[in-house]
Parts: sequence; C-alpha cells; structure tokens
Amino acid sequence: MTTQEFITAAFLEDVGSGDYSTLASLPADAKGKAILKIKEKGILAGMQVAQDIFHHLEEDAKFTIYKKDGDAVNNGETAFTVEASVHTILKAERLVLNCMQRMSGIATLTNKYADKIKDYKTKILDTRKTTPLFREYEKQAVRIGGGYNLRMGLYDMIMLKDNHIDFCGGIEKAIQKTNKYLEANKLNLKIEIETRNLDDVRRVLAVGNVHRIMLDNCSPELLEEAIELIDGKYETEASGGINLDNIISYARTGVDYVSIGAITNRAVSMDLSLKAHQV
Repeated sequence: MTTQEFITAAFLEDVGSGDYSTLASLPADAKGKAILKIKEKGILAGMQVAQDIFHHLEEDAKFTIYKKDGDAVNNGETAFTVEASVHTILKAERLVLNCMQRMSGIATLTNKYADKIKDYKTKILDTRKTTPLFREYEKQAVRIGGGYNLRMGLYDMIMLKDNHIDFCGGIEKAIQKTNKYLEANKLNLKIEIETRNLDDVRRVLAVGNVHRIMLDNCSPELLEEAIELIDGKYETEASGGINLDNIISYARTGVDYVSIGAITNRAVSMDLSLKAHQV
C-alpha cells in the first residue's frame, strides 16, 4: 500500500461522506494555522506522513518543520506548524495525531532498547506484531528509534517456525523442502529457522542451507552455548522473554539479533496535540 492509498483509506474510514461538524459551522474559505505541540519526552516520528496528509487535502498548505524524525524531544517543544484552510486542518487533525502519536511511541520504546545495548554488536529487530494496514509506518518508527526490520511480511523472507517444522515432519524435511521450493520457483529469499534447544541447533547444523538460526525462549546461558556451537556459520537471533531488564544479558552472549514484539505491540503513544486558530 502506498502512502497515498493509505491516506485515502484512512480518510474514508474517518471522514466518510463528509466532516459535517466543520461543514455545518465554518465557511469553506476560512484560513487557519495549527501548531503540533509535544507534551512529553521521547523520540519523534511521523513527520513525513503528517506532511503528506495535509498536502493530500491541500497541495498548497504551508508546512513548516521545526523538528525532524528521530529527534529527541521534550514537553513544550513545537514539531511543526501548518497554514491551510480551516476545513483542511480540522479534517486532518485526528489522522495526523493518530499516526504521529503511535509512531513516536514506538520510536521512543525502540530507542530505550537500542540505547541499553549500544555497547554491544547485537541489533534490535521488530516482528509482525503490528497494526493491520499500518505496518509500514510502525516499522519505519522502529528504524527511526534505532532498531531494524526483520521482514515486512510473509513474502520477503522464509521463517520456519515450530508449527511449520511440526507440520512438515521435522527440521530436516522443513529445510530440504523449502530449499527445493525456492529453487523450483526461482525465489531468492533468506531462510531463518527456529530452534528450541541445543539438539535442534545440532540438527540444523547437520543439514545446513539456512541463513539464520533463531533460538526461541532460551536463557542467556543456553544461548551462549548455541552460539558457540554455531561458531559463526550462520547469523543468530534470540527471541521470546526478552525485555529491558534482561536484554543486556542476551547482548553479552554475542548474538547478532534480538527480536522483540513489545516494541510495536506494547508501545504507548506519545502525548501530542494540534492547537489550531483562525487567521
């Protein structure tokens, strides 16, 4: 979905056949100005989509930027001002706030995780635990906050998880069948496989033909043993049960990545407001 397709769909949901509150009470030629005020400390995200939303409604809207995506911001600061018709400002207000508050909350939480392990090589990955149809922007917020995107969806990377493996009849069959499928369909996709214990890791190493080995719900001690077994042959990822309190103990193992669903599905939206007045 392109940005314009997303904005069109979002306005269809919110505005429908018309913003009758504004249409009924304000003249169409009224001009206004709005200020995006930051009301708490965090990492700002969503400035581009906010600008795109206003320009979608009014191409000549004057959008003045004071902060950029990724900036550390504080209560009382101004992110942008916009000068446009009052109808445009009031119609766009909620969509702009919904997008920016959500994205800034994700960027802020991601940044907390990334900052915790800044002295280690381990990188923070997101997951597919995102809001339907808003994934592109949530994953963009992860990048703004200092994290990395694991995959956009089911189409751009192979991830053989426990259910795939169990349904397929085991690790060996899952890897072999997947490689045959990719070759037959001329697909150039990386393969990641989930393991649950050291025996699983050994079985993957015996078969090979993967790019990354994930260790799910394992302790830092078990992870360290697995990384020693893998010995740099494949990328490594830890997942499950990792939080701000224990992430350093995982990073110390030398694992390449940790994936954390919480950075998208537990982030709290940042407090922002759009203050408008007529000019």
